[in-house]
Amino acid sequence: MNFRPLYDKILIERLESEEKTVGGIIIPDTAKEKPIEGKVVAIGSGSRSEKTGELMKLEVKVGDKILFGKWSGTEIKLNGKDYLVMKESDVMGIFE
Repeated sequence: MNFRPLYDKILIERLESEEKTVGGIIIPDTAKEKPIEGKVVAIGSGSRSEKTGELMKLEVKVGDKILFGKWSGTEIKLNGKDYLVMKESDVMGIFE
């Protein structure tokens, strides 16, 4: 992939949710909500500290599975695939 996010931005690939409920009901695509879980595909170099100007590395790493807000990020399409670009501050947590 030829895309590198800048500063504190990260590139996310959404992880698809289950197509069935616990009771076995199949959910059609039109009724599904967009997933709020994703995998980090690329990260920026970090942000600068306002006090010292020092580069602060990001907490997330490529390959991390994360949770983010429903309306977070900007949707983009690269090589025919859908991704999200968002600030690291939009990430709620990392699954371990």
